[in-house]
Amino acid sequence: MFDSSKIVPATPLNPRHRAILVGASEGMGAALARKLAKEGYSVALVARQKEKLAALCAEINQGGEICALAYPHDVSHYEEVPALLQKIIADLGGLDTFILMAGVNYPPGGNDKYNFENDRKMIEINLIGAMAWLSPVAEMFQSAKAGQIVGIGSVAGDRGRVGNPGYNTSKAGLHTYLEALRNRLTRHGVNVLTVKPGFVKTEMLKAAVGPTPFAIPVEKAVDDIYRAMQKRRQTIYTPFFWQYIMLVIRHIPSFIFRRLSF
Repeated sequence: MFDSSKIVPATPLNPRHRAILVGASEGMGAALARKLAKEGYSVALVARQKEKLAALCAEINQGGEICALAYPHDVSHYEEVPALLQKIIADLGGLDTFILMAGVNYPPGGNDKYNFENDRKMIEINLIGAMAWLSPVAEMFQSAKAGQIVGIGSVAGDRGRVGNPGYNTSKAGLHTYLEALRNRLTRHGVNVLTVKPGFVKTEMLKAAVGPTPFAIPVEKAVDDIYRAMQKRRQTIYTPFFWQYIMLVIRHIPSFIFRRLSF
């Protein structure tokens, strides 16, 4: 574990961005952590998998500068968030970017299968766990009248499909919560970005049921997210053409949509 007192400080001559990534141990989270560190950010990496977090920090910090710190945490342990958030901010010396990457997807096993336990876990992690972090960060950024929040949703949240009702619901709820924060915080100078990926080549995708067309490498998705952050966008799809696909899907009449099998 790295000493937080050794992290590269932000100074007037070296105004480093300071970011928290929740869900940073693998997939898009780990790739975005590498990208931000390369671009000069100091990053606090939060995830459940302690060993993967430690290895990622060691990789990022191998050049000698300490710009990544690890904080093991399960996002379903909501009561830990306030103290952990304050510790991270103290270790980083401030905060101007918060990125919520954490999420799970438990496939239902077929369109005629139901599993309340899996649905409950997805809501607890993808939505309630997200809100446990986003709420105090939003309050802090509103008071500071500065900052950026990034939330990773999914095209799956744009409509209730037969394939995975619990996952669809968790992401739809996250989209709505992020939109509400955006509407509240924009007038205070805070940007809220909602990212809606299509299929990205991660471990989660390997467990997907059914076809996964147009799957893109993790690095492509991360580049899209970083560009959107720099431009302070509000909502993006990655890759971009999903916005047109989902525009069509959102406007399919319900009496037709309910007959589809995806």
